Amino acid sequence: MNRLKEKYINEVTPKLVEQFNYTSIMQVPKIDKIVINMGVGDATGNAKNLDKAVEELTLVSGQKPVITKAKKSIAGFRLREGMPIGAKVTLRGDRMYDFLDKLISVSLPRVRDFQGTSNRSFDGRGNYTLGIKEQLIFPEISYDNVDKVRGMDIVFVTTANTDEESHALLKELGMPFKK
Repeated sequence: MNRLKEKYINEVTPKLVEQFNYTSIMQVPKIDKIVINMGVGDATGNAKNLDKAVEELTLVSGQKPVITKAKKSIAGFRLREGMPIGAKVTLRGDRMYDFLDKLISVSLPRVRDFQGTSNRSFDGRGNYTLGIKEQLIFPEISYDNVDKVRGMDIVFVTTANTDEESHALLKELGMPFKK
């Protein structure tokens, strides 16, 4: 069993029940899924860039990404409807906990001048979004194989009803929020 999942069951659940006075442990918020999205805007000019992004996302998540396509045409960006412009991965279950554990304990501490993640990136419904400026913070990605530094968005979808509950859940799981 995953270390973080075990921590959630044995430590986090009782703390949150006590903090928010839940009547049942089924009311305790949990992480539903983690969605990693990588927008590759320069894929309009060169399709090879998208393949590279897909490859890196596969290494990071351990799962094959889905290629996202443009919903509408934008002439200023030389973009046509249906053109591939990004990749995303949805992680659930054990893979999700493995990724979260790796993100918190290995990758985030590797960010330059890291002071913690933002407290304001909640959406009002208990979901949290984390933007990463470069993919090099993940140990699987070799510095020599990177052609271009790309960022990604990581969205934590929780079953929490409020931002306060979601913040408490992520904090207990070890997310390094700013003081």
